[in-house]
Parts: sequence; structure tokens; C-alpha cells
Amino acid sequence: MEKIKTMLKPTPHPQQLLRDWQRKLRQECRNIERQIRDIQREEKSVQKTIREAAKRNDMGSAKALAKELVRSRKTVNRLYENKAQLNSISMHLGESVAIARTVGHLSKSAEVMKLVNNLMKAPEVAITMQEFNKEMTKAGVIEEMVTDSIDDALDSEDIEEETEEEIDKVLSELAGETAAQLPEAVRKERLKQPAQQTSTAEEEAIAEGVDDEDDLEEMRARLARVRS
Repeated sequence: MEKIKTMLKPTPHPQQLLRDWQRKLRQECRNIERQIRDIQREEKSVQKTIREAAKRNDMGSAKALAKELVRSRKTVNRLYENKAQLNSISMHLGESVAIARTVGHLSKSAEVMKLVNNLMKAPEVAITMQEFNKEMTKAGVIEEMVTDSIDDALDSEDIEEETEEEIDKVLSELAGETAAQLPEAVRKERLKQPAQQTSTAEEEAIAEGVDDEDDLEEMRARLARVRS
């Protein structure tokens, strides 16, 4: 019975499909913009804490937070790329509907298919694009694609590994003069130390900024949450 109802259900007009898809795309772009704002707001707090840690010569904590900052900046870059690709999908869909007015039906778009496939691999929008994949395949805009990569995308916290060069660049940017005042051998040694292995004197000084290891972990966790 359900199959018969589905068969009798009228096919949505291309213009209506376009409006629905573009509305969803705009909503997804707004979600991305909100996530970027949340990340950047949290980054300001982390930047302040990095400067305070550097002033205390607590380079272990500074480096741990600088690593999180590198991750966050990469996430923001990916989000901007995702937003640009969502806008491209919207533009190409508009072109497809314009053609549909002439030929009477929606035609397949290789460019839309390529963009949807790319975004299905992006952790931040993978679930949304899976739904778009189903809807656009049904409407004949794209061909059915293998979606096995979605689970891998969602399970991946970060696509790229942070390099020592990137972390040192952040430290120089935020605490350049303070870090530079340390002897080179001492600075390198302290950068190697994890945050939890700071000296007793450093732990006492942490009360001025990051109170203890739990606070450091809490700050790192907050950054991770807004990135997800």
C-alpha cells in the first residue's frame, strides 16, 4: 500500500526542489558561521592563557594550548572551505533548474556531484550531505555515490597533524618576546615537557592563570567541543 502511495505521489516541481535545497544550504552555512564564531571566541581566551603561561616560563602549558590553537585554526579554515563549497552547490543547482525550464526535467550535474562527494568527507557537514546525496540522487541531479567514507569522516577529529613548526609559530606569535628571553637550550627543554610535569614553583604560579592540570584540560576540552 505504501509503495502505491509513493507511486501516486506527485513529483516535486524543480523550482520547489531548488527552494527547499537552497533553504537547507543557507541554514547549513549559518550553522558553519556560528561554529566559526564559537571557535574564535574560545581562541581569544586560550591566547590570553598562552601569554600568561609564557610569562611564568611555563612553556609546557603554553605548548599544549598552542597545539590546540593550531588545531582550531585548521578547523576554521576547513569550515570556510565547506561554506564556499555549499555556496557553489547552491549556484550550480540554480543553473540546473534554469536548464530544467527548457528541457522539462532536472539533468545530472557533474559539478554538484563532485562538490557533494567532497563535502561528504568533511566531518563537520558529513551527515547533512548524506541527506542531500539521497535527495539529489532521487531527483536525478547526481548519481548514487558510495557513502562508506562518512563514518570515517565522523570518526576523524583532525584531518592533519600539527607540526612542531606550526606550534612554535603560534608560540612566537603570542609570546614571542617572553619565550625568546629564555636561553635556547632551556626553552627547547621546557617545550618538550608536558603540562603536567611543571616544577613546584611553576605549579604555584599557575594560580595566576590556569589553576592546575584540571583547568588546563578543561580549556582544551572546551576548544575541542566547539570544533566538533
